[in-house]
Amino acid sequence: MGDATGLWQKMRHCLLALAGGQGASSQDAPSGARAERLAADFLQSQGVRIIARNVRCKGGEIDLIGEHAGTLVFFEVRLRSDPRFGGAAASITPTKQRRITLAARVWLQGDGRAYRQRQMRFDALLLDSLETANIEWLRDAFSAS
Repeated sequence: MGDATGLWQKMRHCLLALAGGQGASSQDAPSGARAERLAADFLQSQGVRIIARNVRCKGGEIDLIGEHAGTLVFFEVRLRSDPRFGGAAASITPTKQRRITLAARVWLQGDGRAYRQRQMRFDALLLDSLETANIEWLRDAFSAS
């Protein structure tokens, strides 16, 4: 019973975040929020339909969720302007991947249940500045395993 209660609490937290739009992402605001808006605009120009933004639950967060060519895509947006720390791709650590995966699973059991049967993937949008020309879209950046 404890597992079900814990999952319900995580789902409730995610639903409240969706309903209330709890502000910008965990990235430094306002640049993180600007990066996510820029990424969403870029994705829409590439034919992605944005389904949800800033989905949060206890232990995880997804920056953007979209649908691209019939596939449900969970997007992680990373802005890193200082290459001394490994760049944007290096900041998507195994721990960060687990947190994104957790949030995706919780979302799929709640608001996203209509998408559970879809093909899914985890993509990353890497930015080294707040300019569309500097967005790198990594499809299948990591798996949910």
